[in-house]
Amino acid sequence: MIEFLKEINIIDYSNQKIQKLAMSLSVDCETDTQIAKNCFEYVRDSINHSGDYKNNITTCKASDVLEYKTGWCYAKSHLLAALLRANNIPVGFC
Repeated sequence: MIEFLKEINIIDYSNQKIQKLAMSLSVDCETDTQIAKNCFEYVRDSINHSGDYKNNITTCKASDVLEYKTGWCYAKSHLLAALLRANNIPVGFC
């Protein structure tokens, strides 16, 4: 599972803003499932899909997605992965 917890360039979960958000999304959660649900709903509801909102910004790295609050599907998944990995929940891509 170590591979699925690693920080890589696009999953930069040591970023302070990602760390702060990840911790706030896990407050009062008793299970990883609750944390994962909170993280998923945050990304779904708080990050605009670039195509739907006609944003001129293309993000990729998780911290950029969080900063600009926009991303294509793949970029939103990078932020979700970063939030989960910051909470020590293994996540991969397929």
